[in-house]
Amino acid sequence: MSTTTAPKLFHSAVDLPVNVRTTVTELLNGTLADLNDLKSQTKYAHWNVKGPSFYSLHLLFDQLASGFDEHIDTIAERIASLGGVAHGTVRQAAKSSSLDEFPEDIGSDLEFARVLAQRFAVAASSVRSNIDRTSEVGDQGTSDIYTTLSRELDKNTWFLEAHSRK
Repeated sequence: MSTTTAPKLFHSAVDLPVNVRTTVTELLNGTLADLNDLKSQTKYAHWNVKGPSFYSLHLLFDQLASGFDEHIDTIAERIASLGGVAHGTVRQAAKSSSLDEFPEDIGSDLEFARVLAQRFAVAASSVRSNIDRTSEVGDQGTSDIYTTLSRELDKNTWFLEAHSRK
């Protein structure tokens, strides 16, 4: 039988209670894993897309992937400011991401966009849930970070869906 222990928090002058900071850093680390995974899946699509819409999708996927950097940094720095440890390596993301793996047997360029749209929508749904959860525990600062991220993921889902409709 394994037991899980709460992650160790380091000292932080942020005046949120330890139990709130613990809960929030766990949520943020889940988001960090999902965003790192989603960025890598978007780059995978960028590298491998082929077909009549190749050029426009290749550019779109690259633009979407580069947009993750600021959000990933904001999430990781929020974790650190709350006294936590940001688990942001590739292996940590692979182990902790809630997203399905990107399929290797995609047949068309528009299918790449459809699959990515689904992944973005899953991440956005999780982020919206975390807006409520962080607000409920009293961390409006993190809730605000999630609100900004939610808008960006929703917009990017729309971009991908607009490309993938027939």
